Amino acid sequence: MAGAARARKNAPPREEVLAAAMEMIAERGLEKLTMAALGREVGMSSGHLLYYFRSKDELLLQTLEWSERGLGAERARLLTRTAPPRERLDAYVDLYVPDGHRDPHWTLWLEVWNRSQSVAAESAARDRQAAIEGAWHRDLVALVAEGISRGEFRPVDADRFAARLRALLDGFSIHVAIGLRGTDREQVLGHVREFLDESLGRAGPKDA
Repeated sequence: MAGAARARKNAPPREEVLAAAMEMIAERGLEKLTMAALGREVGMSSGHLLYYFRSKDELLLQTLEWSERGLGAERARLLTRTAPPRERLDAYVDLYVPDGHRDPHWTLWLEVWNRSQSVAAESAARDRQAAIEGAWHRDLVALVAEGISRGEFRPVDADRFAARLRALLDGFSIHVAIGLRGTDREQVLGHVREFLDESLGRAGPKDA
């Protein structure tokens, strides 16, 4: 009993548990992330973890939200730099696309998306996923609108363009994350740069 009490007293903060979960996904793959394995990693029982997170679905979603907070801070840093809009747009794309096959953040995203199809998935959980998507979308809309206002991008509907670009990025990113043969990160970045050149290049005489 004394040992159990000490374990509870010394339980790591929630963020340490989330960081450990992401580290396990990166090192061992999502299939190895069980409540029991994570408990062993952080010195907690699986029952104690369930007390905090209620279910594995909730653990995964909170881990995703924790990871997104880090990406959100990095995205804000990149997008508020003193640099041309196109340079910042390229940085946005670079941050969006997975680092490679089994990128832990994208592996987690795909699992959360998959689980959200369940009839039992709570609408509140779907709303939290939508909030993550919304943050990426709003930042992209603002950046495209800025480039247009400065005359550096061809005039487009910023919101519609952002929706289409993110759909393109999602499709390519899934290919990279699952390791689809013939589609690697550098190829994807090349395709996206070409698309941006064609779609947002400055207006020429015929466009005036």
